[in-house]
Amino acid sequence: MDLQEYLHTTFPGLVLKPSLYLQWKNGIHFELGLGIYQFEEGDKLNLHRFENAYKQTLAIFNDLFSKEDELVLVTNVYHRKNANGRTKPFKVYKNGVKNKKLALQLKLSTLPYVFDEEEAEDYYTAQYHLKCRKHDLHYPQLIQAACNEDFPLKPKFRREKGMYYPDTFFINLTKNAIFFIYDDRGCEVIAADKETLRPLYEKYSDWLYEYNREDMKQLFT
Repeated sequence: MDLQEYLHTTFPGLVLKPSLYLQWKNGIHFELGLGIYQFEEGDKLNLHRFENAYKQTLAIFNDLFSKEDELVLVTNVYHRKNANGRTKPFKVYKNGVKNKKLALQLKLSTLPYVFDEEEAEDYYTAQYHLKCRKHDLHYPQLIQAACNEDFPLKPKFRREKGMYYPDTFFINLTKNAIFFIYDDRGCEVIAADKETLRPLYEKYSDWLYEYNREDMKQLFT
């Protein structure tokens, strides 16, 4: 499949990068681990916080993706141009995909840098994508790795020194929806049709990000 053509047709104008809900009208922004701080006394990591984030994101994922749905696992890896020893997303696809033969169908596109325009001349986005189904993935581990960003926990995605961590997106081709976990603080879901999101909005209303709550309420009333 042509990922860029799909995005252009289904989500016109959308750039696959963090803060999807700011780019698209039909979206939900969830807050994770509400009221649980990342650290305990003595700067010890509060594992309860992360376990709670894992459970929340896994619940959302399982409600959004059924075993019959076709999906695309997309990873943006951010590189310096002309850099040596470029990072490859092995942590995502080598460990995250069960079927190694399927992993051979992994596709790569070189795209413009998706963040600061002033740095666009020095950086670019390597975007990997793989069409698959839910049962093809070790999705609990992928979800945990996304939540563990910036903390010394495993599983974890690698990154280039001084660069952003890779961003991993789960695209549901059957329901035309995109799920993204930005870290242990939150995640977002957008869809071509807002009714695809209504069950999530109603079931997990206590997790709605407070800053965007009123906008989401207006969307579904």
